[in-house]
Amino acid sequence: MARRCIARTEGRITRAMEKQVICINWGTKYGANYINRLYGMVARNITPPFSFTCFTDSQEGIRNEVQCLDLPPLPAEMPSDSPGKWRKSCLWGPRLGDLEGPVLFLDLDVVIISSLDPFFEFGDAEDTVLAWNIAKPLRRLGQTSVYRFKVGNLVALQKLYAQDPEGVPAQYRYEQHFVTRNAPGGVKLWPWRWVTHFRIQCIPPFPLNFIRPPRPPKGTRIVIFAGSTHQPPDAAAGKSRAKETLRTPLEFIRHNIRKKRGLRRLSSYALPAPWVDKAWRP
Repeated sequence: MARRCIARTEGRITRAMEKQVICINWGTKYGANYINRLYGMVARNITPPFSFTCFTDSQEGIRNEVQCLDLPPLPAEMPSDSPGKWRKSCLWGPRLGDLEGPVLFLDLDVVIISSLDPFFEFGDAEDTVLAWNIAKPLRRLGQTSVYRFKVGNLVALQKLYAQDPEGVPAQYRYEQHFVTRNAPGGVKLWPWRWVTHFRIQCIPPFPLNFIRPPRPPKGTRIVIFAGSTHQPPDAAAGKSRAKETLRTPLEFIRHNIRKKRGLRRLSSYALPAPWVDKAWRP
């Protein structure tokens, strides 16, 4: 059963007036802690009225302000061998609960540091708008950690995927590459600085990362942790998922020399980022 609670201003609120934010949760990797913190960040960085809906396989521990809905049905079996998050394909169907019109999708592991309002004002309501995939800047690929689409506009993607649920992931690998190349009418991309990647754009280049803390570029609204060795709590504390305990820079260097790891591993070292700790809270 759905649980409903929408932030409202005085007076009668209609669906068309709401800024609609959605997320998805399955399994045990993230859960209520991430959902509750994401809602808190959204609420602090958006002008009401807005709604926040989580499509999830478990409502346990989720704050009452969040509308929880069951995961929509899958268009096909999940691919047996693909790095992409093809489970997100269930959001491309003709209906998403009682939501209508444009929705802004956010990954659970993002950190919001500035207003979300421009994400609802950019382009037209019919547009599918993705973040720049900074890991492959020359290919003009989109990143679906933060993207907006109109409910029902991506049904064609579901149909294409359902026709070949192993071949499509084998060709595109990541669901965001598939969306970029096949969304009806094409895609638009958010302004370059609105969405930045923590590891690639916030951590200073080696060896400066050992003396300067991570910092988001000017103009950043959302920081993503896609494909990163860090998660928001790791970034706040100054460690990565690969490290069980905090290490000083010298300890970290010695550890990686002993393990015979290369420059890439050293370049991932990050000092604590207090701004992440300040933003990433319920």
